[in-house]
Amino acid sequence: MEEATLTREALKEVQKKLEHLKSVGRKEAAEQLKVARSFGDLSENSEYDEAKTNQAKLEAEIQDLETLIARAKIIDVDNSTEVVHMNSIVTIKGTARGAAEKTFQICGYAQVDPSANKISEDSPLAKALTGHKVGDKVTVEAPRGEMTYKIVKIKVGK
Repeated sequence: MEEATLTREALKEVQKKLEHLKSVGRKEAAEQLKVARSFGDLSENSEYDEAKTNQAKLEAEIQDLETLIARAKIIDVDNSTEVVHMNSIVTIKGTARGAAEKTFQICGYAQVDPSANKISEDSPLAKALTGHKVGDKVTVEAPRGEMTYKIVKIKVGK
C-alpha cells in the first residue's frame, strides 16, 4: 500500500470533508432517494436512477477519503524559504523571451488542485525545482520539449 504524503493541515481538511460527507452528504442522498421514490414506478424513474448514481458517487468518495487517511504519511512543514520543498509556494519564470511568471504550491497528490495552482510533489516540475534556491535555473522535460525556468521567489505555504 503506497503512502500518501500530507501536511497536518491537509489531513485535517480531508478529515473535515469526510465527516461532512458522512453526515450531511449521506442525509442529502437519502432525502434525494426518498423524493425520487415518491414519483412512482422505479423501472422508468430517471430521478430515482440519478439519485442512486449520486449516492454511489458519494459512497465512492467516502471510501477514497477513508483510504487516503489510512495511508497518510504526515510530514512536518519546513518553514525555510532557502530552498524549494514540499509545501513551498514557488514563483518561476520561463527563460524564453516574454515568458510570464507562474506561482504554485508544491503539495501531496491528495491536495492537488490545478485551479488553485497546487501541483503534486511527484510532478516533473516539482521534482526539478525541489532543493533549488531563488535565482537557480532548472530544466524540465515537458510534452513540447525541454523547458527552462528561473526561480523568482520561494514562500512558505499554509
